[in-house]
Amino acid sequence: MQRVGRHGRQPPEGSPMENGVGQEPGTPEPAGPAAPRAARARPRLVFHTQLAHGSPTGRIEGFTNVKELYAKIAEVFDISPTEILFCTLNTHKVDMQKLLGGQIGLEDFIFAHVRGETKEVEVTKTEDALGLTITDNGAGYAFIKRIKEGSIINRLQTVCVGDSIEAINDHTIVGCRHYEVARMLRELPRAQPFTLRLVQPKKAFDMIGQRTRTGKSPDEGRVASGKETLRLRTQGPAVLEEGPSPSEEEAARRVDDLLESYMGIRDSELASTMVEAAKGSPSVAQLAQGLDSVLGEFAFPQEFVAELWAAVCHPKGDKE
Repeated sequence: MQRVGRHGRQPPEGSPMENGVGQEPGTPEPAGPAAPRAARARPRLVFHTQLAHGSPTGRIEGFTNVKELYAKIAEVFDISPTEILFCTLNTHKVDMQKLLGGQIGLEDFIFAHVRGETKEVEVTKTEDALGLTITDNGAGYAFIKRIKEGSIINRLQTVCVGDSIEAINDHTIVGCRHYEVARMLRELPRAQPFTLRLVQPKKAFDMIGQRTRTGKSPDEGRVASGKETLRLRTQGPAVLEEGPSPSEEEAARRVDDLLESYMGIRDSELASTMVEAAKGSPSVAQLAQGLDSVLGEFAFPQEFVAELWAAVCHPKGDKE
């Protein structure tokens, strides 16, 4: 998901040296037409990475989006990029508060969670809502980000936060976005059993037994504000920008809560993009037009757009 904040900028270029040759202060410029300058390399941004279940530390650089990031990690550890389900920042645990989204702090350590065991679970939809919140990794895998306490899924002990949903009733959903998967689950008929094929992340010994996190966090999927971050982009080069301000983080949290309430998904990058769109829209109607032009595939209902505009432009305090 592409979002260029108003603080975005390209990584700084150059240094006091040109082509390895320094120039003393006060030295006059040579006469005659100036020779064309050689292209200067941008500073290297190198990140450290490990496989979450345990591995040596690798170093990666030169990526501009999540798919390229996964390819770089896969190359370091000699695995296929399709083995990677998702990444977390600064923890090897399946912690959805630390999920890698579209930006990375320059000092963040990246842990890649890879495919573990496959399991099939039969579910009977006795209520309209299953109690699942879905997100995706930006590279073709949708997975469970939250399980609501007391829900249908919460009563199935084999289903865990972090499990990737590979198929519904033997129909593969690999390559589908989170909102498409959430819609498929929502449209399943009540009282009719269906089967979920799930792939759990490969676990280290100290992670066995971890199942769910249901609490909401205002900084979910975010790096701390005030830090410089690398913004990954769908198209074009990645950019350096300042981390979001506390007010921007709070607005994105409100929108993420709306996405979960209306669509059964959470996506911090999508929420941040929608905050920027709402800030630049003087009315609900113009916001609806703007969202339709860039996010038309989501088909947001009018009441959602109205609540989005109110949450960003006229906040009235926290909502549970």
